[in-house]
Amino acid sequence: MALPDLSLYLVLDPVLCGGADGMVSTAVAAAQGGAGIIQLRAPDWKKRELAACGRALIRALAPYGVPLVVDDQVDVAMAIGAAGAHVGQKDLPAEDARRLMGPEAIIGLSVSNAAELEASRSLAAAGVVDYLGIGPIESTSTKPDAAAPLGLPGFAALAAVKPCPVVAIGSVKIHNAAALAAAGADGIAVVSAICGTADPRAASEALLAAFRSGLKK
Repeated sequence: MALPDLSLYLVLDPVLCGGADGMVSTAVAAAQGGAGIIQLRAPDWKKRELAACGRALIRALAPYGVPLVVDDQVDVAMAIGAAGAHVGQKDLPAEDARRLMGPEAIIGLSVSNAAELEASRSLAAAGVVDYLGIGPIESTSTKPDAAAPLGLPGFAALAAVKPCPVVAIGSVKIHNAAALAAAGADGIAVVSAICGTADPRAASEALLAAFRSGLKK
């Protein structure tokens, strides 16, 4: 599968969205608003619940051509026929995720510092990972165990030596979307900037417009 447009990457949050039905409706609204890829992340859910929601998301997103990736749970991603998986530094190694899911899957990897980015260089060169999620940009309440914030300068330093496309994540909102684009992001990954908002489609449109305005700079 070709890498989708990463410009606006939605990471679904079951609490902010109000459960499975809320995640599906939020995902559809975001796709209508221009999101190019959506991640299902529900670390506290049992696999059966995660799989059921994932299948519902795949069906709902099919008319928009927006792929679904699953955070961490590679077995669930495979079982439901998701487009790929996103793994962190403490999850199943990216090499194993690629081996299990095959050459056509979208595999993303989280990095939070220069050492992790450097270690990902060989993975990107070998086609193991398709994109990196770099962050957190600022402290984030949606992932309490996140690494120390990079800030815009820290992100820019990593993006300057990126081995493959990168998305910025971690308290990415409308106020810093353009600056992150100008700093080298190929996309912005957002959670609370869309999940739980009154109008997820309008929020998506505004975020995408802000990001694209930064690319022009």
